[in-house]
Formats: sequence, structure tokens, C-alpha cells
Amino acid sequence: WLNTFKLNQHDEHIARRILTELKIRIITMLDVGLHYLNLNRTANTLSGGESQRIQLTRVIGSNLTDSLYILDEPSIGLHARDTERLIRVLHKLRDLGNTVVVVEHDDQIMRAADYIIDVGPLASHLGGEIVAAGPYKTLVKNKSSLTAQYLSGQRKVDVPHTLRKPTHFLQLTGGRQHNLKDIEVQFPLNLICVVTGVSGSGKTTLVKHLLFPAIQNAKGDYAQKPGEMDVLSGDLQRIEAVELVDQNPIGKSSRSNPVTYIKAYDEIRNLYASLKSSKLRGYTPGHFSFNVDGGRCDHCKGEGETVVEMQFLADVHLTCEVCNGKRFKEEVLEVTFKEKNISEVLDMSVDEALSHFENEKKISDKIRLLADVGLGYIKLGQSSDTLSGGEAQRVKLASFLDKSYHHKKMLFIFDEPTTGLHFHDIQKLLVSFQALVEHGHSIIIIEHNPDVIRNADWIIDMGPEGGEEGGYLVYSGPITGFLKQKKGYTVQYL
Repeated sequence: WLNTFKLNQHDEHIARRILTELKIRIITMLDVGLHYLNLNRTANTLSGGESQRIQLTRVIGSNLTDSLYILDEPSIGLHARDTERLIRVLHKLRDLGNTVVVVEHDDQIMRAADYIIDVGPLASHLGGEIVAAGPYKTLVKNKSSLTAQYLSGQRKVDVPHTLRKPTHFLQLTGGRQHNLKDIEVQFPLNLICVVTGVSGSGKTTLVKHLLFPAIQNAKGDYAQKPGEMDVLSGDLQRIEAVELVDQNPIGKSSRSNPVTYIKAYDEIRNLYASLKSSKLRGYTPGHFSFNVDGGRCDHCKGEGETVVEMQFLADVHLTCEVCNGKRFKEEVLEVTFKEKNISEVLDMSVDEALSHFENEKKISDKIRLLADVGLGYIKLGQSSDTLSGGEAQRVKLASFLDKSYHHKKMLFIFDEPTTGLHFHDIQKLLVSFQALVEHGHSIIIIEHNPDVIRNADWIIDMGPEGGEEGGYLVYSGPITGFLKQKKGYTVQYL
């Protein structure tokens, strides 16, 4: 439209600079893989990766030099093809005379870097050291770096030897929402099904806007209406409930945290209330709760901090001056288990807590669920506000690995669960997925990560492009057949 935009000679002279700037920005948006976005798309509907790439567009359009740019996982939500485009843009920024620092797990971006700093060796209290630093060719020779071991091929994310064959399906007919081209798709049950395709190809529309609400409606939950489609049919009786495990925050209050979400805190409170020093003082489990009055700090109401509202500025969070951020009254903190009070327990990482409660099976079994999904580094009492989208999603996954869900046959839908994950943690995540399927559940994953795609039993590939040129079903079937065919970009990068 800009290229064919016609003005008279006088107006063109006035608008020339504006049109040039407009073209630069639009071309840059195409270069960073945002070709599928409508220009009137509201900012609050964009993913974190999309928002970052739009900011990049603004930066490159300004032609700044001698600046330092720090990007936090700009590849989130990007297909391997679109990551190549992003790398070209980052190189362009560098070539303008800027310094570009990228926090990233994506191997394509690591290979394209001039210099890599690897932090580790593990996470949480077992990390925090510079394990390796140097060009890519130097890094991959480092024997103590987990990152190097995966990049060099010395370690690999395991792929299952036997594939599950589907016997039951859900069938979605006439999908026409957004760019979908009146498609018919079969979703197999009781296995791992991965929905792939370039950015903007229609994956999210198909799964989150059509399939998920259609199943909810079929189960009597009419909270969300499906987009444009004809009908959902098939073996609906084979699943009792559907759960969308997305990246929205866990809990509804600032006091919600990982240990309360997986219901391990109830057991910890029971343990502290059963101690001799608690019984002498008449303490109940309620005294170790930061949600009710009794043992919590009366000043901050168990928050550990007070919030000063600044009207037109961002709120200021101050450590509570009464409890010094410990959330509880001084006398409650005098009760200890293995020399640790309840506040110190909440300040432990998951890995530290596993060691601390190793002989308390009820507690360790629940906490271990967090470690199993690669969250050994987060603190038990960490506010849900401070968890990233990927972390919140994995806390939800951990809660579903609990035995209490084993009797109920569920369909889980995951939207890019590898966000923010290192290769080593992706391995743990995949083990958790396999465990869910072994317990009789079904899994559908929207994902770009090649290791997750290789672990699928069944592939649904959307495309071939993003936006108007997408929305077609490129492939649907076992992964073995997918790897043998040549259609679409996904298989080329695998």
C-alpha cells in the first residue's frame, strides 16, 4: 500500500520524509517475523517476544549508534525460520556500531553470537558462576559447561524409542476463525500431539480459540464461546475435563506462591504445628499461615512488605519495618525445625527444601514435583508476581503431576512450555509430559522447539506461511511420516 500510495508533487515533497520512515519501520517489522500482525492489534494482546520485536523495530528505525541494547529472550514464540530473520536484524544493529547483549537459550542465536558468556554450572544456589566465556568455537570445547555439552552434541535431549499409536480422536470441522481456511483436523487422544508451524500460521487460533472452548462447551462450561467453526465431534467421552496450561500468573493475590499452589504448604504448617515448642505455646497450623490473623505480622498482613501508592508514578514496595520482611511475628519465628523457622523455609529454593525435608515424605513428594519440571531454583515463598510466564506455566504443570489427578482422565493444552528453558530443563519437562500420558491423560502442545517436536507421537503442522498465506493444514499424522515428507518449513529445520 505504501509503495503504491500516490500524492501530487506538492504533497509528496512534504510527506517524503514521513513515507520513508514509515517504510523503514514496516520493512523492519517484516524482517523480525511480525508480518502476520494487524496494524490495529492492541498491545495487551501481544506476547512478550512480539512486544520486544516491535521495540526493536522502533530502535532500528531511529538508526542510533554507539548504544547498548539488552534483549531478554527475543526468540520467544518464533519459529526457526523467523529466528533467522531476527538474527539478521541483530547483526544489523551490531553493524551500525551498537553493542547487543542477548539473554537466550535458543541454539540458533547462540551460534550466531560473536561472544558467549555461560553462567552456571546449574541453577539457584548451585549456579551464579561464569562457567565459560568466549566465541562459539571456544565455548563448545568447554567440558564443564552444560550448554556446551548440548551444543556440541555430547549430550542430547532423549527421544522415545517407541511411538504411541492413536485409537481415539477428537475431530474439529470447518475451522474458519481469523486466517484458518475452513480446515478439518483430527486431534488424537492418550498421546503427545504437537502443533507446529511458522509464526502466525494459525496454531493458537486452532487450539486456543476453537478446540479448547469447544471442548469446554461440550462439557457444560459456557464461559468462552468458540470462534468460527462448524462442529467438534469424536471421542469426547474419553476425556473428563480439559485444562489450558498457559503463561498467565498463578493465584489471584500477591501472597500466592509456588508452595501454596502445589498444596505443599499445608503439610509444612502441619509439621510446624506438631513440634513440641508449638504445642507448648498452643500454636495451630493457622499460626504459620500468612493468609489469616494469628501468627502473621499484623503490620504487613503476611506480605513481608508494604506498598506506598504513588498516584501517577509506579507504586513503591518497601520491606515491612516491623517484621523486616519475615512475614510472621517474632514469637512464631522462635519455632524451628532442623534449626530453620517458617520464614527461612519460605526463603529456601525448591532444591534446598528437598534436602531439608528429605525425611518428611508428605512434604518432599509435593516439593519434588516442582524440581521435576525444572523449577529447582525458585524459592518456595516467591511471590507469584515475580514468576515469568514460563515459570508460572510449569508450576501449574507440577500441580497436575500430583497423584490426586491420576484418577481423572484429562486433556492438557500447553502453549509454548519451553519458554525460558535451557536444554537440560527441557529434558525434565519432557519426562513430566511422558508421565502425564502414562497416567492416562492426553497432551496437545503448541511449540517451536525441535526437541519437543521430536518427542511427539503425532504432529499437526500449520502453514505454510504466516498471516493470510497461512491457515492451511500442511500435515497431520505420526512424526515418522512427518520427517519423511518435504512440505512446510518445520520439517526443513528438523
